[in-house]
Amino acid sequence: MNEFGTASKKIADLLHILQTHGGLEFSFEIHDSHAATATAADPIAASAEMIPPDITVQLSGPDTPLLLSRNGELLHAIEHLAAKVLRLEPEQHDRLFFDADNFKAQRDRDLRAAARNAIETVRSTARPYAFPPMSSRERRILHLLLSPSGLPTASSGELPRRFVVLYPEGHVATPSIPTPTARTPNSRTPNDRTRAVRNSFRRR
Repeated sequence: MNEFGTASKKIADLLHILQTHGGLEFSFEIHDSHAATATAADPIAASAEMIPPDITVQLSGPDTPLLLSRNGELLHAIEHLAAKVLRLEPEQHDRLFFDADNFKAQRDRDLRAAARNAIETVRSTARPYAFPPMSSRERRILHLLLSPSGLPTASSGELPRRFVVLYPEGHVATPSIPTPTARTPNSRTPNDRTRAVRNSFRRR
Protein backbone atom coordinates (compact mmCIF):
# COMPACT_ATOMS: atom_id res chain seq x y z
CA MET A 1 0.00 0.00 0.00
CA ASN A 2 1.11 3.59 -0.55
CA GLU A 3 2.56 5.46 2.43
CA PHE A 4 -0.19 6.76 4.73
CA GLY A 5 -0.10 10.38 3.53
CA THR A 6 -0.51 9.44 -0.13
CA ALA A 7 -3.07 6.72 0.56
CA SER A 8 -5.18 8.92 2.83
CA LYS A 9 -5.28 11.68 0.19
CA LYS A 10 -6.52 9.22 -2.45
CA ILE A 11 -9.22 7.96 -0.07
CA ALA A 12 -10.24 11.52 0.82
CA ASP A 13 -10.46 12.44 -2.89
CA LEU A 14 -12.74 9.45 -3.51
CA LEU A 15 -14.99 10.34 -0.58
CA HIS A 16 -15.21 13.97 -1.72
CA ILE A 17 -16.39 12.75 -5.14
CA LEU A 18 -19.10 10.65 -3.49
CA GLN A 19 -20.16 13.67 -1.45
CA THR A 20 -20.14 16.14 -4.33
CA HIS A 21 -21.32 14.06 -7.28
CA GLY A 22 -23.05 11.20 -5.49
CA GLY A 23 -25.19 13.37 -3.24
CA LEU A 24 -24.11 11.49 -0.12
CA GLU A 25 -24.14 13.43 3.14
CA PHE A 26 -21.45 12.19 5.51
CA SER A 27 -18.23 13.24 7.19
CA PHE A 28 -15.15 11.08 7.59
CA GLU A 29 -11.97 10.56 9.58
CA ILE A 30 -8.97 8.65 8.21
CA HIS A 31 -6.58 7.08 10.71
CA ASP A 32 -3.16 5.46 10.47
CA SER A 33 -3.80 2.26 12.44
CA HIS A 34 -0.11 1.84 13.21
CA ALA A 35 0.24 5.28 14.79
CA ALA A 36 -0.07 5.47 18.56
CA THR A 37 -2.84 8.06 18.28
CA ALA A 38 -4.97 5.76 16.11
CA THR A 39 -5.02 2.73 18.42
CA ALA A 40 -8.35 3.65 20.04
CA ALA A 41 -9.90 4.37 16.65
CA ASP A 42 -9.19 0.87 15.31
CA PRO A 43 -12.29 -1.21 16.17
CA ILE A 44 -10.75 -4.60 15.41
CA ALA A 45 -7.12 -4.17 16.51
CA ALA A 46 -7.85 -6.01 19.76
CA SER A 47 -9.03 -9.12 17.93
CA ALA A 48 -6.50 -11.91 18.35
CA GLU A 49 -7.68 -13.58 15.12
CA MET A 50 -7.33 -10.56 12.85
CA ILE A 51 -4.30 -8.58 11.71
CA PRO A 52 -5.04 -4.87 12.30
CA PRO A 53 -5.61 -2.93 9.06
CA ASP A 54 -3.13 -0.29 7.92
CA ILE A 55 -5.82 2.37 7.52
CA THR A 56 -9.20 2.80 9.21
CA VAL A 57 -11.88 5.16 7.93
CA GLN A 58 -14.78 6.19 10.17
CA LEU A 59 -17.88 7.60 8.43
CA SER A 60 -20.65 9.53 10.17
CA GLY A 61 -23.43 11.99 9.40
CA PRO A 62 -27.01 12.18 8.06
CA ASP A 63 -26.60 9.36 5.53
CA THR A 64 -25.21 6.81 7.99
CA PRO A 65 -28.51 4.81 7.85
CA LEU A 66 -28.16 4.68 4.05
CA LEU A 67 -24.57 3.46 4.31
CA LEU A 68 -25.68 0.67 6.64
CA SER A 69 -28.91 -0.36 4.91
CA ARG A 70 -29.11 -3.81 3.30
CA ASN A 71 -26.54 -5.14 5.76
CA GLY A 72 -24.01 -2.38 5.08
CA GLU A 73 -24.09 -2.86 1.29
CA LEU A 74 -23.08 0.72 0.43
CA LEU A 75 -20.43 0.84 3.18
CA HIS A 76 -18.84 -2.31 1.78
CA ALA A 77 -19.05 -0.93 -1.76
CA ILE A 78 -17.25 2.29 -0.79
CA GLU A 79 -14.55 0.29 0.99
CA HIS A 80 -14.16 -1.86 -2.14
CA LEU A 81 -13.83 1.25 -4.33
CA ALA A 82 -11.17 2.64 -2.01
CA ALA A 83 -9.23 -0.63 -2.22
CA LYS A 84 -9.36 -0.39 -6.02
CA VAL A 85 -8.16 3.23 -5.93
CA LEU A 86 -5.19 2.11 -3.79
CA ARG A 87 -4.58 -0.79 -6.22
CA LEU A 88 -4.82 -3.41 -3.49
CA GLU A 89 -4.97 -7.04 -4.53
CA PRO A 90 -8.02 -9.00 -3.22
CA GLU A 91 -5.92 -10.69 -0.54
CA GLN A 92 -4.78 -7.23 0.66
CA HIS A 93 -8.24 -5.70 1.15
CA ASP A 94 -8.13 -6.41 4.89
CA ARG A 95 -5.43 -3.72 5.15
CA LEU A 96 -8.23 -1.17 4.72
CA PHE A 97 -11.16 -0.90 7.15
CA PHE A 98 -14.23 1.32 6.69
CA ASP A 99 -16.87 1.58 9.42
CA ALA A 100 -19.86 3.74 10.38
CA ASP A 101 -21.63 3.87 13.73
CA ASN A 102 -19.52 0.85 14.82
CA PHE A 103 -21.56 -1.29 12.43
CA LYS A 104 -18.75 -3.60 11.32
CA ALA A 105 -17.31 -3.79 14.83
CA GLN A 106 -20.73 -4.99 16.03
CA ARG A 107 -20.90 -7.38 13.09
CA ASP A 108 -17.63 -8.93 14.26
CA ARG A 109 -19.21 -9.55 17.68
CA ASP A 110 -22.29 -11.00 15.97
CA LEU A 111 -20.08 -13.31 13.92
CA ARG A 112 -18.43 -14.60 17.10
CA ALA A 113 -21.84 -15.41 18.57
CA ALA A 114 -23.00 -17.00 15.30
CA ALA A 115 -19.87 -19.14 15.14
CA ARG A 116 -20.40 -20.44 18.68
CA ASN A 117 -24.04 -21.24 17.94
CA ALA A 118 -23.16 -23.01 14.68
CA ILE A 119 -20.51 -25.17 16.35
CA GLU A 120 -22.98 -26.25 19.03
CA THR A 121 -25.69 -26.91 16.44
CA VAL A 122 -23.47 -29.02 14.16
CA ARG A 123 -22.11 -31.06 17.04
CA SER A 124 -25.58 -31.75 18.43
CA THR A 125 -27.30 -32.51 15.10
CA ALA A 126 -24.39 -33.89 13.02
CA ARG A 127 -25.74 -31.89 10.07
CA PRO A 128 -24.08 -29.11 8.01
CA TYR A 129 -24.86 -25.53 8.99
CA ALA A 130 -25.09 -22.86 6.28
CA PHE A 131 -24.52 -19.22 7.25
CA PRO A 132 -26.21 -16.33 5.38
CA PRO A 133 -24.35 -14.70 2.45
CA MET A 134 -21.49 -12.47 3.60
CA SER A 135 -18.71 -10.27 2.28
CA SER A 136 -15.30 -11.82 1.64
CA ARG A 137 -13.96 -10.12 4.77
CA GLU A 138 -16.71 -11.59 6.96
CA ARG A 139 -16.24 -15.04 5.44
CA ARG A 140 -12.53 -14.93 6.25
CA ILE A 141 -13.30 -13.91 9.84
CA LEU A 142 -15.84 -16.70 10.14
CA HIS A 143 -13.39 -19.33 8.84
CA LEU A 144 -10.86 -18.14 11.45
CA LEU A 145 -13.44 -18.22 14.25
CA LEU A 146 -14.59 -21.73 13.31
CA SER A 147 -11.10 -23.17 12.81
CA PRO A 148 -10.36 -23.95 16.51
CA SER A 149 -13.43 -26.24 16.61
CA GLY A 150 -11.71 -28.70 14.30
CA LEU A 151 -14.85 -28.94 12.17
CA PRO A 152 -14.39 -28.55 8.38
CA THR A 153 -15.61 -25.38 6.67
CA ALA A 154 -16.01 -24.30 3.06
CA SER A 155 -17.33 -21.31 1.14
CA SER A 156 -20.14 -22.01 -1.32
CA GLY A 157 -22.38 -20.17 -3.78
CA GLU A 158 -21.74 -17.50 -6.38
CA LEU A 159 -20.95 -13.86 -5.69
CA PRO A 160 -22.56 -11.81 -4.27
CA ARG A 161 -24.47 -14.63 -2.52
CA ARG A 162 -21.39 -16.57 -1.39
CA PHE A 163 -21.64 -18.06 2.10
CA VAL A 164 -19.81 -20.30 4.61
CA VAL A 165 -20.83 -23.85 5.48
CA LEU A 166 -19.75 -25.65 8.67
CA TYR A 167 -19.69 -29.44 8.39
CA PRO A 168 -19.83 -32.22 11.03
CA GLU A 169 -16.62 -33.92 12.08
CA GLY A 170 -15.32 -36.31 9.44
CA HIS A 171 -17.54 -34.86 6.72
CA VAL A 172 -15.86 -33.99 3.43
CA ALA A 173 -16.60 -30.34 2.61
CA THR A 174 -18.47 -29.92 -0.68
CA PRO A 175 -19.87 -26.85 -2.47
CA SER A 176 -23.20 -28.70 -3.03
CA ILE A 177 -25.23 -27.42 -0.11
CA PRO A 178 -28.81 -26.10 0.08
CA THR A 179 -29.45 -22.36 0.09
CA PRO A 180 -28.59 -20.94 3.54
CA THR A 181 -31.48 -20.47 5.90
CA ALA A 182 -29.68 -18.75 8.77
CA ARG A 183 -30.79 -15.17 9.30
CA THR A 184 -28.30 -12.36 8.97
CA PRO A 185 -27.79 -10.53 12.30
CA ASN A 186 -28.61 -6.86 12.41
CA SER A 187 -29.87 -6.63 8.81
CA ARG A 188 -31.19 -3.14 8.13
CA THR A 189 -34.04 -1.92 5.94
CA PRO A 190 -33.11 0.66 3.24
CA ASN A 191 -34.63 4.10 3.65
CA ASP A 192 -35.94 6.63 1.13
CA ARG A 193 -32.45 8.09 0.60
CA THR A 194 -31.46 5.00 -1.43
CA ARG A 195 -33.71 5.95 -4.34
CA ALA A 196 -32.60 9.57 -4.25
CA VAL A 197 -28.89 8.68 -4.42
CA ARG A 198 -29.45 6.16 -7.23
CA ASN A 199 -31.40 8.73 -9.20
CA SER A 200 -28.57 11.22 -8.68
CA PHE A 201 -26.13 8.86 -10.40
CA ARG A 202 -28.59 8.07 -13.22
CA ARG A 203 -28.92 11.76 -14.08
CA ARG A 204 -25.17 12.08 -14.64
